[in-house]
Amino acid sequence: MNHTRRGSETLELASESLLAINKCGLQGKFKIWCLQFMLIPKLLWPLLVYDICSSTVEAIEAKINKYTRKWLGVPPGLSDVAMYCRKAKLKLPMKSILEE
Repeated sequence: MNHTRRGSETLELASESLLAINKCGLQGKFKIWCLQFMLIPKLLWPLLVYDICSSTVEAIEAKINKYTRKWLGVPPGLSDVAMYCRKAKLKLPMKSILEE
């Protein structure tokens, strides 16, 4: 199977799914729940099975971070370190797709 094609399909799946979650009428914290427990596990399978380049995974992560910041109401300049840090005083129970 062509792994480059799988990478672009996974990126497209992430974009479509994030847009669908964004359009639903849920509050931001419930959209984050949908992301963490529904979308990310769905995206992890092709990322683990196929050899998808890291630039594609970083593009998926950037899209996820954009929507996450929007749903949480944090400024767009908030760094990824602040969002996914495990040693900060305020820890968000979220995992980066790059960690997985």
